[in-house]
Amino acid sequence: MRRRQSTDHRDGQTSAAAPGPVVPATAAAVRQRSVWADAAKGVCILLVVLWHVVMKHYLQIDWRVSLPIPGLWGGLTQQLLPLRMPLFFTISGMFAVGAVTRPWRVVGRSKVAKFFYLYALWLFIHTALLSLVPDFDTLKASSALDVLEQLTITPTNLWYLYALALYFVIAKVLRRAPMALVLGAALVLSATAATGVLDIPGNRGGLYQNLVWFLGGLYFRPYIERLAANASWARVALTTAAYGAIMVVITLTASKAVPGVWPLACVVATVFGVTAAARISEWTWLAEGLARLGRTTLPIYIIHMPLLALLHRALVTPLSADLDGRLRLLLAVVEPIVMSAFLVWLCLLLHRGLLRAGATWLFDLPGGGGRSARHARRAPEADMAPATPAPPSGDLAAPHPGPPAPPDHAAPAPHDHAAPAAPPHTAPQTPTRAAPQGQPTPPGSAPAAPPFPGLGKPVASTPVDGRPPSPGRPRPTPAESPTLEFPSVPGNDRPTPSR
Repeated sequence: MRRRQSTDHRDGQTSAAAPGPVVPATAAAVRQRSVWADAAKGVCILLVVLWHVVMKHYLQIDWRVSLPIPGLWGGLTQQLLPLRMPLFFTISGMFAVGAVTRPWRVVGRSKVAKFFYLYALWLFIHTALLSLVPDFDTLKASSALDVLEQLTITPTNLWYLYALALYFVIAKVLRRAPMALVLGAALVLSATAATGVLDIPGNRGGLYQNLVWFLGGLYFRPYIERLAANASWARVALTTAAYGAIMVVITLTASKAVPGVWPLACVVATVFGVTAAARISEWTWLAEGLARLGRTTLPIYIIHMPLLALLHRALVTPLSADLDGRLRLLLAVVEPIVMSAFLVWLCLLLHRGLLRAGATWLFDLPGGGGRSARHARRAPEADMAPATPAPPSGDLAAPHPGPPAPPDHAAPAPHDHAAPAAPPHTAPQTPTRAAPQGQPTPPGSAPAAPPFPGLGKPVASTPVDGRPPSPGRPRPTPAESPTLEFPSVPGNDRPTPSR
């Protein structure tokens, strides 16, 4: 029987799994779930780039058009604020469950140290490049004291990396705390920051407002997966209407600063985003492209701002000049889309070139997990999405063994969605028969238990949660339930057993 390759797309690692039966229905469900999550991340990174293009470049140009086209672009991107980062952090939290159950020495290096290393490294790179465009509208350091402040308490436009490092520490420390208490405190912090009461210079407000969405994805992953699994076009229409209605009310009444209003808008927007992404994942021609983009968010996120600043410096004068009226109108309509697409393409092109030149240290912690250059192209948050089936060839299918698993890790984390492999010295399971409920646990492994107290019963059709099996479902073994790693943007160190 052929050995099956199981690939964890969260860290770009591939391992040879023991031969065993594959249940077609399970594989299809796993792939569907992976595509919608990666596609949602792809949409989010596109919205991040579009927001920066419109606010920092497009609206700084004197378009001289009679129609309110610049105002429409500005208003559109403002209405997407409750969707972009809350959805991104929710997906990040969904697939961070396994990582925070691991020992501190593992989490500290593969998550906290990696993200802060990337933040600090690219902070210095941005500071150097943005000094060439002093008039560009973004937070940048002009002194050593500014750099120290941005490294510690006031993150720059790279704040997503800083936030992930911080959120992993918080999630690990509060892992055993009551869920209601943790989420309640994070929600109060988010709502308070949205009112403008707190002092939030730079991007500090993003740190305050988005912790609740990361923790929400962490605690409510089974319910979010059920929401995606049950998505329909009727629900897409309903959530679209609800999202649009609440944004119209907030705009007309200027009620964003009312406590609780903005978090409510973010919840509605996130439900809409999950539902829409799940339905879009059925359109292969679109979903696969967005999913590929969602698996390479890191280079786009960290490279696009300096490129945008340099392009703005080169284009602001020509675009503000006296152009033909029809040409100016056309440019005013399409320029944000064209500029955003060009930036994404240029970021990915530079990323490939840097990897070929051996500069993997620009995108990964040196020595972190022993990842090869070809796997360094994976964004650090790439492990946030469930694994997709391994392609027949290419970078993501290249064998890449990880470090040995620590013997004292906590309860098994959620399954990595690969089809279950038969454990050593055990007869292969068949798709129609479940393993006995009383199957003994191998020596040295912890019994399966919910990684977070208070987390509701999982709602999943496949054993992806690491919890005790329900009647008729096989009990996961250590070989079947590898620890889920979480390194994309937006690292990973998951040990993969060698066969």
